[in-house]
Amino acid sequence: MRVDLTNCDREPIHILGAIQPIGFLVALTSDWMIARVSVNVAEYIGRTPDEVLGRPLGEVFPTSVVHDLRNRVAILRGPDAVERLFGCQIVAGAKPFDVAVHLSGGQVVIEAEPGSGEHGDAGGMVRSMIARLDQCEEFATFFREGARQVRALTGFDRVMVYRFAADGSGEVVAEAAKAGIGSFMGLRYPASDIPVQARALYVRNLLRTITDVNAVPVPIVPERDETGAPLDLSLSVLRSVSPIHIEYLKNMGVDASMSISIVVEGKLWGLFACHHYSPRCPTFERRSVAELFAQMFAMRLESRERKETVEYERRARDISDQLLGAVASDETLLNDPDWLADILTHAIPADGVGVWIAGGYAFSGVTPPTDDFRKIVRALNATAAGKVYATDRIADIVKGADAYASDAAGMLAIPISRSPRDYVVLFRSELVRSVRWAGDPHKPEEFGPNGPRLTPRESFAEWKELVQGRSQPFTASEKRVAETLRATLIEVVLRLADEASAERQQAGARQEVMIAELNHRVRNILGVIRGLIRQSQPSEEAVKDFVKLVDGRIHALARAHNQITDDHWGPAPLGALIEAEAAAFVDEHERVVVSGKPVMLNPQAYSTMALVMHELVTNSTKYGSLSVPQGRVDIGWEKNAAGDLVLTWRESGGPAVTAPTRKGFGTTIIDRSVPYDLGGAAEIDYKPDGVEARFRIPARHVSEPQNFAGPAVKFQRPSIGHPQTPPHQMLTGREVLLVEDSLIIALDAEDIVSRLGAAAVSTAASVASALDHLDARAPDVAMLDINLGDHNSFAVADQLDELGVPFLFATGYGEQALLPEQHRGRTVVQKPYTLENVARAMDELIGRHEGVDGRSRA
Repeated sequence: MRVDLTNCDREPIHILGAIQPIGFLVALTSDWMIARVSVNVAEYIGRTPDEVLGRPLGEVFPTSVVHDLRNRVAILRGPDAVERLFGCQIVAGAKPFDVAVHLSGGQVVIEAEPGSGEHGDAGGMVRSMIARLDQCEEFATFFREGARQVRALTGFDRVMVYRFAADGSGEVVAEAAKAGIGSFMGLRYPASDIPVQARALYVRNLLRTITDVNAVPVPIVPERDETGAPLDLSLSVLRSVSPIHIEYLKNMGVDASMSISIVVEGKLWGLFACHHYSPRCPTFERRSVAELFAQMFAMRLESRERKETVEYERRARDISDQLLGAVASDETLLNDPDWLADILTHAIPADGVGVWIAGGYAFSGVTPPTDDFRKIVRALNATAAGKVYATDRIADIVKGADAYASDAAGMLAIPISRSPRDYVVLFRSELVRSVRWAGDPHKPEEFGPNGPRLTPRESFAEWKELVQGRSQPFTASEKRVAETLRATLIEVVLRLADEASAERQQAGARQEVMIAELNHRVRNILGVIRGLIRQSQPSEEAVKDFVKLVDGRIHALARAHNQITDDHWGPAPLGALIEAEAAAFVDEHERVVVSGKPVMLNPQAYSTMALVMHELVTNSTKYGSLSVPQGRVDIGWEKNAAGDLVLTWRESGGPAVTAPTRKGFGTTIIDRSVPYDLGGAAEIDYKPDGVEARFRIPARHVSEPQNFAGPAVKFQRPSIGHPQTPPHQMLTGREVLLVEDSLIIALDAEDIVSRLGAAAVSTAASVASALDHLDARAPDVAMLDINLGDHNSFAVADQLDELGVPFLFATGYGEQALLPEQHRGRTVVQKPYTLENVARAMDELIGRHEGVDGRSRA
């Protein structure tokens, strides 16, 4: 029985129900009952399969042999372990057997073949072979000596060292062969010659032998167990092989073969491929010695490759140090591509270097045309950020790159920043070379006895291919060196960036203007959102409560945004945040007591804590200590030993507290915002006499105010003068003019002044419209948005001033709003509009209008 191999891209080719006829196989259940045997078992032990199947092994093999086998099974470790015994007397009076034991699918598999009687010093033999290897200085002689040693040990006509390339193809890099049979040295074989499944099997089972390609495989009975599964022979030493491989060897004229895996760092590096032109079966002991030698060979190879890499990287570090030292004394060298190319190509051979920094470029040596270099940089931006990228064919990622392949066919790109993406790119010119293949690798597939796709190649005559459009590939060592150089180049770039601090300071003023513009736009957006919520609320009380809840959260963010952008985007005082949140809900100053040394929070932490504080104050006002006159909240903070800020919230004097039965969004904000957004911690304790909460804000989010060196202070929040309940109707009977270019914000403002008692409200979206209103009828009071698209409302303010109409400004620019000299100091309302800040501003404006010029900030 064999598995259908016509779909080998899906079927595991290692499951075959047959062995080679050079020995026999017995498979045992966990209680050592014989479950399967090869049909040729009678040839070796004198009993037919029917006579041994289902019987205990002790009734078939001598007790001493069973004892030895049990000991070997007991020391099997790992899924791919195989143990061996030599000279086992399985049949009394007969020749001894050499035995291999392994586990397969819960069964013990025993394979035996007639012993050779060779019981030499295997360890001494391998030591002698390795000693010869160690005398080889170059890799070429190392590979050749390895092939010679395996051929001397096994006696095959030809032994090759076969190395896999990155694309899966293989190349014969060393050969030892008897005279007169030709040479395969230097030939390459396409990746399809060894399927992926076979490569995976080569890593598990290091040695495979085919003693005679014309031998008829011996089936195993029963071919399937009670579950319908065949016996997995992946680790079998006698396993028959795919008929595809047999046909492949016949096409090569080979009658026997053996392959020994060379595994380096857990990956299949290559093979010792052995060919014989007549049937051949090396003894089990010699095969075992060859397998041990291959393992030692792989260890020596790994050590040599690592030593070569270490030396290569040491030279690269020396070059990195040279680069750093040179730039330290002359920073202009980085702008010299010829000097940079000379430095880099000493570590990584290349024909040209291109540098791309902040959209500027420079070249040295042989490089692509300028426009094509831009295309290359764009293509590189689509690769993984922060990693060296190498290819021997640029045309694989850039369309049309074949046109300049003669100058730049391959490249190695070293990113030296993340944003913007800057690169140093090493180019290699086209390397036109002739590759010797063992047959045409591009030959179309044909139908054969085993179906399409698996038809073995019939021609192994040498076939030469002229490879064009590719450069010499960049090796793994060169890529590692490029990573080292990348770190050095980034350090150089950062150093030059530090030296450009004066230029950054000059750009500071422009940055402040940009921040102010951003702040204005964000506040307008918040105003639009709040207006949409307020204007869209239906009459149902539940939905109104929801709208009020969301409106409060947005306003909390707006207040926090105002604090962190008052004069620049940066840290803001924690005390101001708490005061602003408490002032929005509580009027009596003695009910919220705050203590702690002044500290600053960065913008991210400030916005997060604004939402947390808003939810705490809101919940306390509804259900906690702030919901009753005698209730109180104590808020304090201090730094712990790690420099983190620990903030505590304690309620007292309120109604009895019980833990919430349902976790709403507000509770989620309190519980998870600080851990999730800031990487800190939050603890909430619903004590009966008052909620207690503790928050730990990591030190990276906390800073000290400048020029502060005083002791910790304790203070009470001062009383805030703006109304906490629906305000008195200070606009009763008055006509109000609103100048605002956003309809939603205008509707929100109109609703607010109407609630303040305005008899009539007129709105204008532009300067011209506002002036038309003034020409028709002068209002009693006006509120002007400073920024109206591309214009401002100062012309309207001038007209109102001439008419003697009291007015105030509104803006999202905060304290950065620049007013003309004649209006300097006028009352300014910060967006987004709220009932409280508009009421306070209007109260002040109207109260001082007759005889007192109201000029303040609301």
